[in-house]
Amino acid sequence: MLPGVYTAVTKSNRLYYRSSITYRGKHISLGSFTTENDAHQAYISASRLLESELSIDDSFYLTQYIAFDKLVSLINFRDNRLYIPTPIYMRKNYFSYYLSIHRELKFDIDDLFYYSSHKILQRQGHLYVNDYGMQVTILSRYGIKNHAVCDKDYRFVNGDTNDFRYSNIEVINPYYGVSRIDQKGRIRYKVRIHINGNFTIGTYHSEEKAAIAYNKAVDLAKQSGIQKNFPENYIEGLSASEYADIYTKIKISPRYLEYLKRRT
Repeated sequence: MLPGVYTAVTKSNRLYYRSSITYRGKHISLGSFTTENDAHQAYISASRLLESELSIDDSFYLTQYIAFDKLVSLINFRDNRLYIPTPIYMRKNYFSYYLSIHRELKFDIDDLFYYSSHKILQRQGHLYVNDYGMQVTILSRYGIKNHAVCDKDYRFVNGDTNDFRYSNIEVINPYYGVSRIDQKGRIRYKVRIHINGNFTIGTYHSEEKAAIAYNKAVDLAKQSGIQKNFPENYIEGLSASEYADIYTKIKISPRYLEYLKRRT
């Protein structure tokens, strides 16, 4: 058997080849292959990579036998003496997570443990991880809702949409149905609810009051028999009595109330 290669058998009794390498006392699997030669080439490529000083960008075109995720893990282990199974490369004060050779995400060191054990996936432009059987968007770690729109509900401070360091994420609208608006230099919060189109509920001086107004509009819709799974806002920092007082006094658009009245 060629160096770095050993055989394995599938459940259906089919023979295939696995490749691995030992570096700095760590045994690292390089993957499965259909031929002994391909498995050996993966071993040769990994050996050359670990002995070189090539960067990730330069190494990507070196071999077709090592998966890109594995290539990043090997280079990080070589340069930083830390083996991470996901495609992470340690930088000074942050780390890069490579979705591909063309897309590098940046994260704070605080997130290293999480992304070392959670693979980032992409679907229809959204980034998410599988966490306890659920698909969780990575934006949720910043308190950003699934429905949020970039540059409306949140923004990347430096304009780099691949920079997910906490200092670069600004949450503009943390609540459902609430949009921050500028009225001649004064910040106000407009509330809308979607029922066969958008209804404006009102404009309020604080985002907390706006969030409560949205909740009240949801409750009124349900009382009118509208069967829809509306999300609701949880407002931190308010006691039950404070919430109830605002809820009772908050004003709702007469047009919206009239619409609900016509439905009953």
